[in-house]
Amino acid sequence: MHENLLPSAEEIRAAYARIAPHVLRTPLVHDAELSARVGGTVLLKLECLQHGGSFKLRGALNAVMSLEPSARANGIVASSAGNHGIGVAMAAQRLGVRATVFVPSTAPAVKRDKIAALGAIVDASQPSYDAAEDAAKAFAARTGATFVSPCTGRNLLAGAGTVALEIFDERPETVTLVVCVGGGGLVGGMGGFVRDAAPQVRVLAAQSIKTNAMALALAAGHAVDIPDEPTLCDGLAGRVDAEMYAQGKAAIDEIATVEESDVAAAMRFLHRQHGLVVEGSGAVGVAALLRGALKPSAFPVAVTVSGANIERGRFEALLAG
Repeated sequence: MHENLLPSAEEIRAAYARIAPHVLRTPLVHDAELSARVGGTVLLKLECLQHGGSFKLRGALNAVMSLEPSARANGIVASSAGNHGIGVAMAAQRLGVRATVFVPSTAPAVKRDKIAALGAIVDASQPSYDAAEDAAKAFAARTGATFVSPCTGRNLLAGAGTVALEIFDERPETVTLVVCVGGGGLVGGMGGFVRDAAPQVRVLAAQSIKTNAMALALAAGHAVDIPDEPTLCDGLAGRVDAEMYAQGKAAIDEIATVEESDVAAAMRFLHRQHGLVVEGSGAVGVAALLRGALKPSAFPVAVTVSGANIERGRFEALLAG
């Protein structure tokens, strides 16, 4: 299945050549305490230090740079819990493309404000992420703008897959990936790279109990909707549709969910150990290892840590808690 759905290593290398001038090659750092806890070398891929605060810029850039000039002229539209919208807005600003981003009314102000500051039009009229996605697709159909999905599309996945390319360029002996998962854009891209270039690598996925659409879909064998609940992991919220489910099935070897309290503990751990400000969506992989929800059997393990866009007051309260 993955040959037809996930991007190849060649596509991902081409994406990297395309976007490299615009993105950071983010650090891959050893975490001694986490390594000691799980019994082997654990490396953290710090996409929280990427431009815009998350890996999302990579996929958005590759998707927009791959558009024909006529499509760029018609503008782009996206739905986002926040970070994809920031990535899309940054890509649009750099390439001179009009962008409209639909976010749920519950999206953190820090994310909405960053999208607007980058010059994109922000529509926060919808009550949930799924409603924002529906509204964005309707806008695309009405205006001719190109819908840039946060989770699907080969060009978007190829851009996201450059995270794996960087990991294996630096540490080719890596044998396990732990990836934060919402709709499967990051794991689909990274999974595409290793299925092609390093098929011995196992891909483990993590999400929170309140954003567990992918885990439920993989267990059920089909797409699922989940309730829209308040969560530290707002960036992982929303349904998993048929295409997202297929990506997850092709890319993921094992998936685990963690409680909100585990996510909060991981956020505090990352701040204490590395001085990092990481939102819940990007801390779930670390949370799954700390909690023992994922137990890698082969090392080194590389864990994605992505998402630095959390409101200061909320983060300070979490640290104090």
